[in-house]
Amino acid sequence: MTAGIERLAVYVPSFSLPLAELARARGVPPEKMTQGLGVEAMAIAPPCEDVVTMAATAGARLLRAAGIDPDTIGMLLVATETGVDNAKPVAIFVHELLGVGRRCRVYELKHACYAGTAGLMAAADWVRAGGGRPRRALVIAADIARYALGSPGEPTQGAGAVAMLVGAEPKALALDEETGTYADNVYDFWRPIGRREALVDGKYSVECYLEALAGAFTAYRAGERPLLGPDEALADRLTRLLYHTPFPKMAMKAHRRLVELDWRAAPARWARVGPGVEDAAVASYREAVAPGLAAVARVGNTYTASLYLCLASLLEAQGAGLAGRRLGLFSYGSGCCAEFFTGTVSPDVAAVADAGVGDVLARRTVIDVAEYERLAGAGEAGGEPPPGFMGEFVLHGIRNDRREYGRVRAALAA
Repeated sequence: MTAGIERLAVYVPSFSLPLAELARARGVPPEKMTQGLGVEAMAIAPPCEDVVTMAATAGARLLRAAGIDPDTIGMLLVATETGVDNAKPVAIFVHELLGVGRRCRVYELKHACYAGTAGLMAAADWVRAGGGRPRRALVIAADIARYALGSPGEPTQGAGAVAMLVGAEPKALALDEETGTYADNVYDFWRPIGRREALVDGKYSVECYLEALAGAFTAYRAGERPLLGPDEALADRLTRLLYHTPFPKMAMKAHRRLVELDWRAAPARWARVGPGVEDAAVASYREAVAPGLAAVARVGNTYTASLYLCLASLLEAQGAGLAGRRLGLFSYGSGCCAEFFTGTVSPDVAAVADAGVGDVLARRTVIDVAEYERLAGAGEAGGEPPPGFMGEFVLHGIRNDRREYGRVRAALAA
């Protein structure tokens, strides 16, 4: 039975800090951040906004754009590594804010940045298990990437949420059932309980990412091998490739590794043109990978939502031209778990391609470093939304260890 993504919707916080400004404030040449990472700006969340409000806003935009009655959602999953409670899931707050019915399976997923894919796969399997009965799941990946002021990870912050409607009529992307997976216990990135900012071993994390990519892609390619000629690379059959992208230059590193792995697995090709693999990787990166990175470069790291922000951005910009084409997607979560999978863009994608990416990016307010540092110091205290706030929901405050949320504005245009 077919299952996949029927529609996507994106929300990012209303405030943006240019990385060139941050670099100057930290005494670093701007190009070290902007060119070294490939990031232009990072999204900054105000104290009244957390993963619950971001996830709910993305979900509300999706349901409204799709014309879906919330009561028809049978599964609601929220993937995040920025949870707000050790027992109470983000998903149940979102369930209430969106008005989803009580006959619904609701839970939160955690495995660093991989959790969004874990949710998508769980939802797709649930749809396929329906035996022909109509089933729809709402999967939302939402996160706030935080690092200490002045730390090496500071320029790789960001925030955002991507909501995906998963069902048996995937007008955006039909998922192939076969995937390639990889897992290993590593300490490349972690955030101990009670700690607001993450800890990361940056160089080691890049090594772990690339090792996981090799494992997951090799596992997937093994299943495709009978379909490939001795001179054929799997990437030849994939029009676009999307990667988990903490920063765009990581996607470039990943693509180089994938192309080399792919060519080495095609003996005839490697024997004939192996020395040219680096030039080929650069050329195919420009065509197959770069088109999906536009939004990430302006938002920064969104952890669980990163891969799906790339997908939403790509389909919004090029969806009609990709109808009927096959995409490759790689998801990585520190700690670690990874998955490589594929899907086919629907012939009907033009009708659902607008995920609100361009709209929400165009409406943001640019802030300076002083305001960024003030917001970083305020934490998630809740309160009134500041001028320029685009979200539909707000954290009013935390009283007696209970978080209080509410709707704050009329619906945004889908």
